[in-house]
Amino acid sequence: MAGIYIHIPFCRKACHYCNFHFSTSLGKAEAMEKSIIKEIALRSSESRDEIQTIYFGGGTPSILEPETINKMLQAINAHYAVSNDAEITLEANPDDITAAKAKAWKQMGINRFSIGVQSFADQNLQWMNRAHDARQSIKCIQTIREAGFENFSIDLIYGTPGQTQQGWIKDLEKAIEMKIPHLSCYALTVEEGTALHHMIGSGKKEKISADEQAERFEALVQLTSSAGYIHYEISNLALPGKESKHNSAYWEGKPYLGFGPSAHSFSGTKRSWNIADNLKYIQSIEAGILPFEEETLREIDQLNEYIMTSLRSINGMQKETIKTRWGLDKLEVISIEIEQFINSGKIIATENAWLLSGEGRFFADGIASSLFFLED
Repeated sequence: MAGIYIHIPFCRKACHYCNFHFSTSLGKAEAMEKSIIKEIALRSSESRDEIQTIYFGGGTPSILEPETINKMLQAINAHYAVSNDAEITLEANPDDITAAKAKAWKQMGINRFSIGVQSFADQNLQWMNRAHDARQSIKCIQTIREAGFENFSIDLIYGTPGQTQQGWIKDLEKAIEMKIPHLSCYALTVEEGTALHHMIGSGKKEKISADEQAERFEALVQLTSSAGYIHYEISNLALPGKESKHNSAYWEGKPYLGFGPSAHSFSGTKRSWNIADNLKYIQSIEAGILPFEEETLREIDQLNEYIMTSLRSINGMQKETIKTRWGLDKLEVISIEIEQFINSGKIIATENAWLLSGEGRFFADGIASSLFFLED
């Protein structure tokens, strides 16, 4: 088992663009804590492998008291074999990070943060409806460093209406100046059902410009490369040795367990997901019933997932892996279909792999989907 993911479904505010499962009410927080701990115990027979990574995501895990996170960690350690050098990440928002909390998190074993900075400009944060301001974005990094943390990541979002190219460059330059070890940089997407989707549809917000997002991505590649960052996945960049082990395991197709409402799990051949309803999740777990759905992935589904995830990573799509796992015939089909992208300069072909070029990385999802197999 590569890792464990725990979904904490609570946030202080609803960001306009977010489509993850969460609630802004903490009324069920105590019951949720007990249910997640119980699910951890109920599913202990699912893995005897050593746990290499633990990731508290959400939602906003940092909104909870440190002791709540500690209880969940204790439950994991009680029921699973956790590696002594496991990477243990906590997602946190800048406004939740205090010196006292940082000290408590470190004492319980948290050794990495993923911080939802999103921008160092107040106007961008206000547009997103974030709960923190630019001053807190900078202060929280100082706070965790003073507590002894040097392994952490920040999220940055680009391509928001009103964000200029120069404004995006300033965000990147600030991150580089502060020597942030890891950057997760995402183009703003408009997901159905979000407040942003509704506001754009009603004309209250500007539409997203794909051309401007492409310009932002190009600046991201150029500035971070010059600063020594390794662009090891489409949206993720790290200084040498600071790559996320947990997220890398996802892209490498390794198994993981997901606890909490809406959390996903993957065994290698099966994918399951918990119900995305806090009350129903709690009621089901209290009754000793695991509230999940499950699907068995066909060989062709597994190949399509490999195409999608491998193309996004720095190692690219390995020819020998395709040949060994799915056969020479599949490799030959891909070899033919991928020629158009090699000719257009979006794919680089080496002896052993196919990799996205600098230009191709912005079109990764479209390229991958065009290579998908529809039938066995």
